[in-house]
Amino acid sequence: MFRTKGIMLIVSGAMLWGSTGPLIEWILSNSSLTVPFMLTIRLLVAGLGLLAFLKIQGTSLKPIWRQSYWFKRLIIFALFGMLGVQYSFVAAIEASDAVVATLLQFLAPIFVVIFVSWGLKKWPPKYQVFGIVGTLFGLFLLLTNGSFTNLLLSPEALAWGIAVGFSFAFYTLYPGTLMKEWGVLLVVGWSMLIGGVVLGTISRVWQSDEWSLLLDWKLSSLLLTVIVIGTVAFILFLSSMKYISAIETSILSSMEPLTAMVISVIWLQQVLGKWQLVGALVMLVCVTWLSVAGEKKPKENKT
Repeated sequence: MFRTKGIMLIVSGAMLWGSTGPLIEWILSNSSLTVPFMLTIRLLVAGLGLLAFLKIQGTSLKPIWRQSYWFKRLIIFALFGMLGVQYSFVAAIEASDAVVATLLQFLAPIFVVIFVSWGLKKWPPKYQVFGIVGTLFGLFLLLTNGSFTNLLLSPEALAWGIAVGFSFAFYTLYPGTLMKEWGVLLVVGWSMLIGGVVLGTISRVWQSDEWSLLLDWKLSSLLLTVIVIGTVAFILFLSSMKYISAIETSILSSMEPLTAMVISVIWLQQVLGKWQLVGALVMLVCVTWLSVAGEKKPKENKT
């Protein structure tokens, strides 16, 4: 029953996160909102909302700040995990589109393999090398549509896409002990608030002339929808890791690009080229291979 609950959580979270991509793409394409301003509002509103909810329920918000070990880990996760994932994802959408940005997020398993192999100080096993090579081949098809002389993404979009994969790998691996000790909602709430404050300070959000754009109720409503859906997606994603392994989580999160693709085709009338679709499929298959093979390997070693 617990495993079923975990599967339902990650599938729901992945579909919600995938749906935010086209919504964000529409906002950036049809308004003058910039990435720093929109993301600052998103993080501050979501963080304050979650912490207010916890406070109303009687949860104490301050103890995590009284222990240097835990608040240092919280700061690291907030900046390099929460803010890192959200900013790089939105910037990748602005530089390309929602489908490509979500697919580039699937570079994360490659970084996971690199992190683990570096920590163990040995080369990754053959099945991981196969998965990495296959994923990179799929990425090549996605970026070129099968043409060696045609790069469909700008260097900026590719750089942000790589940043999405890197930060998503960190977001997946780092906060386990933090959430186990303090709970998902508290960690996500504080991380979003910290990320929003830091980004807002860097971008001097109080001096922005974009505040007046929020008077448009349609734009504000859509932005609020993105905030709510995105926050719920983060909570569901992290909560699922209580019941299923990170391996299973990475497999089932393949619902993200599929959801983004369906919504983009229906709503934004975007269509990938033939070889781009093949590349997307190859990436999904190879990421699944990395995950399944990694799950089976320990079991084989025990027998």
